[in-house]
Amino acid sequence: MSTFKAPKGTYDLIPPDSAKYLAVREAIAAPLRNSGYGYIETPGFENVELFARGVGESTDIVTKEMYAFETKGGDRLALRPEGTASVLRAALEANLHKAGNLPVKLWYSGSYYRYERPQKGRYRHFSQVGAEAIGAEDPALDAELIILADQAYRSLGLSDFRILLNSLGDKECRPVYRAALQDFLRGLDLDEDTRARIEINPLRVLDDKRESVQKQLTGVPLLRDYLCDACKTYHEEVRALLDAQGVAFEDDAKLVRGLDYYTRTTFEFVHDGLGSQSAVGGGGRYDGLSEMIGGPALPSVGWALGVDRTVLALEAEGVELQLPSSTSVFAVPLGEEARRVLFAKVSELRKVGIAADFSYGHKGLKAAMKAANRSGARYALVAGERDLAEGVVQLKDMDSGEQTAIAVNEVVAELESRLG
Repeated sequence: MSTFKAPKGTYDLIPPDSAKYLAVREAIAAPLRNSGYGYIETPGFENVELFARGVGESTDIVTKEMYAFETKGGDRLALRPEGTASVLRAALEANLHKAGNLPVKLWYSGSYYRYERPQKGRYRHFSQVGAEAIGAEDPALDAELIILADQAYRSLGLSDFRILLNSLGDKECRPVYRAALQDFLRGLDLDEDTRARIEINPLRVLDDKRESVQKQLTGVPLLRDYLCDACKTYHEEVRALLDAQGVAFEDDAKLVRGLDYYTRTTFEFVHDGLGSQSAVGGGGRYDGLSEMIGGPALPSVGWALGVDRTVLALEAEGVELQLPSSTSVFAVPLGEEARRVLFAKVSELRKVGIAADFSYGHKGLKAAMKAANRSGARYALVAGERDLAEGVVQLKDMDSGEQTAIAVNEVVAELESRLG
């Protein structure tokens, strides 16, 4: 047994369970690819300042959870704790916003890292699929992204999730609300760290999950009562577009999310079957982020959906994904000549798109057929010296047990016909 184990708070994806994760990623990505979003991939680490400026220096992500380190060359880097800042940095660096076709619509998939207390649904290494629409201020774009996420979840068979929706205002109306919220919070009985947060980013106090804090927030000023006319109109249009498409949502006046860059539309997908870690994904509009990291004004919106938590949500609902077998045909050779012939047939099957595997290691018939059963193959190809002398191989239906002699040169065509 190996003396090494996966680091605390991480996990390995191992067959057959890993197939579920791949299926979830594909299901989330499918509606994005169908809606003009192109794939982008960024490095697993970035300059620390990118996240300090973008995510927010007062957030738990930056102050407590980010894996930061100094390279041998003296650069201060961090493993990416989220995807938006990296994607926007890459888009700006490549001047995608200057190509003349805004918004720039991008999707991505990858691993992210946060130093958190490990528990079910909360890991130090986790996987997300995300989408960003960069360079356009349009409520239809906000609605589009929410609708695409809803479509992805429903395509997987999920139904017990809820969409929470709020508006965080903009640079015109949020400062007025911020001052009113600070006045209210200063009068509460809060610990020193939380009182410090009141002065830096008071909205984050609303997101505090501790009961001792939440029970004191009765009567707290709500941002919806301070929205300017432009933000009210914008938010109502997002709501109307979702209603028109039959996408159910709940207004949540305390929803602020955990990142500093959000403005106006913010939303979260929650699943009540997951306990305390109920958020399976979320996002919102971040109109000022480009300027925060040194770019031009580029109003943008995006989301990230957790692959890990989506898998947990599927398990909570008892949803069994219909996953294709990794192997359709398993070849069992008996003797050296059969090994050469069937290995060639396996290669031919793969070339025409049929998933095929081979009994490696010179197994006997009994052990090889056990391997064929374990592979999940629909058919086994079995051949020995006598079969080849007659110019045939035996095609065995692994479900019915029926076995048929097929001419060697007709094997590929026969299996293409049977497997459709």
